[in-house]
Amino acid sequence: MLTGAVLGAAAMTTGLVAGVFVLYAHTIMPGLGRTDDRTFVGAFQAIDRSIINPWFMSCFFGSLVLTGVAAALHLPAPRHDGLPWTVAAFVLNLVVIVITLAVNVPRNDAIKAAGEPDRIADLAGVRRAFDEPRWRAWNLVRVVLSCTAFGSLLVALVSSGQRG
Repeated sequence: MLTGAVLGAAAMTTGLVAGVFVLYAHTIMPGLGRTDDRTFVGAFQAIDRSIINPWFMSCFFGSLVLTGVAAALHLPAPRHDGLPWTVAAFVLNLVVIVITLAVNVPRNDAIKAAGEPDRIADLAGVRRAFDEPRWRAWNLVRVVLSCTAFGSLLVALVSSGQRG
């Protein structure tokens, strides 16, 4: 019972995080990409400040923690049907976090550190330094990995539920 609940929570948080990355990929970044430099810098700063909140952070880090706990709870079970899928999801979630902290967050922090758009003399330079193509490419990697982790957790849920 506990294993299924934790596995379900891991799948839910992983799915929510995957959804955020997908939304950035198909809506937020393409929309911002069509704006002028001032709008891009100001809007991205506002969005990045807003996403650092307890709801997102709980899902973002919770997906890894819950997936790890779900994997550990599978170990004493007589059959480990969902364990390989859960371990795979854990590794994928870990890679997503590493990519986020190593690639996306430094760019996000740099664009915020540039200051208020009204006070930036070279908005085009700030936008260029942000490197949208690189940010978007790595976000696409996060999309693929987090969606694959979500799918793996769904398979683990089904596999774990078919004991008997």
